[in-house]
Amino acid sequence: MMNYKELLNNLEDRFKKNKHRHENTAWNTIVDLLNEEILKTIQKMENTGGEPDFVILNNELIFVDFSKESPKGRRGLCYDKVARVNRKKFPPVSSAMEMAEEINIELLDEAMYFSLQKIEPFDLKTSSWIKTDTEVRNLKGALFGNNRYERVFVYHNGAEAYYKDRGFRGFVRLKWFLYWTVMEIKQWVPVV
Repeated sequence: MMNYKELLNNLEDRFKKNKHRHENTAWNTIVDLLNEEILKTIQKMENTGGEPDFVILNNELIFVDFSKESPKGRRGLCYDKVARVNRKKFPPVSSAMEMAEEINIELLDEAMYFSLQKIEPFDLKTSSWIKTDTEVRNLKGALFGNNRYERVFVYHNGAEAYYKDRGFRGFVRLKWFLYWTVMEIKQWVPVV
């Protein structure tokens, strides 16, 4: 097993500095859910500039990219391999979907992108590819989002397009969970 001590220290520090992302959740509880495979993925998220942090979203426990701008190590990519291979001139070195697979994360979908922006605004100067439905993709398009004028926007572009300031954000699931309120105290219990 690799030594993830430095990563865990960074994650704990980020967790404690950003309580608004995960109120009523203890760091020790989260650490117990991290195995080597998840830590390896989170390390890759960290190495590519994602600044991953824990959040409960859509009844799932996840680590997600919370960097203020689209992760630096994941920019300048078209949407997927089909778009990259079919690009006639100057194809990028990779695509968002290919790199996500290498890192072992999923791209945020539109609903997740909007939900996370309610927790904390990001992509104020950059944009991020988001998971695109089959209908749009079959028409050679793809979706991306950003935050401008204190408002979240989702746009379309040809999937083969790539820009130096467009990357992608991703997440890794830890566990599904049950969530309930007891005497105004929020608690969660991991499903084993």
